[in-house]
Amino acid sequence: MEGESDKGLLLEYVRKSTTPPPFLLKTYMLVEDPTTNDVVSWNEDGTTFVVLQPVEFARDLLPTLFKHSNFSSFVRQLNTYGFRKVATSRWEFCNDRFRKGEKELLCDIRRRKTWACKQQPTIAPIQATTQNSIHEDHRSSSASSSSGYATLVDENKRLKKENGVLSSELTIMKRKCRELLDLVAKYTNTKEEGKMRDQCYLG
Repeated sequence: MEGESDKGLLLEYVRKSTTPPPFLLKTYMLVEDPTTNDVVSWNEDGTTFVVLQPVEFARDLLPTLFKHSNFSSFVRQLNTYGFRKVATSRWEFCNDRFRKGEKELLCDIRRRKTWACKQQPTIAPIQATTQNSIHEDHRSSSASSSSGYATLVDENKRLKKENGVLSSELTIMKRKCRELLDLVAKYTNTKEEGKMRDQCYLG
């Protein structure tokens, strides 16, 4: 029992004497500073921190402790230390060992191995690209089908309209033809009657 107690005290001493990674220490300082609460601050229970104004955070605060002003790089660094984004509507990050008033826990946060960090992102873009390609092809095919159907419908309407016009013109031509035939017949009858009258007078 005494040996286990000594081991526990030794581990506790080592943990407390270990210096947290500079990135975590600097991030904690930014979040803990009450003068920057309008830009970055803890949530209500101090278990997560929120970057309320990313533009101002990158432009005004990052350069004071880091050698850059790139918010995307800052977020990537958080990911390598196991932080996760807990809200979709705002930049809120969480790590079980990153809590308000418990600075000593920073020593327990470990940086992920590079190969583990790179392995997952390489899969996601491929899947996303494939899914996007499938969706694009589907949308393109649907749009093409819809466009082809609409063209056929318009063509059908146009042909029906032309057919109606031709039918009307044919009806008119038939009527004029009958009128012309009637006129010729009438003229022929009148001429025959005139000949007969002339013959009668001559006889």
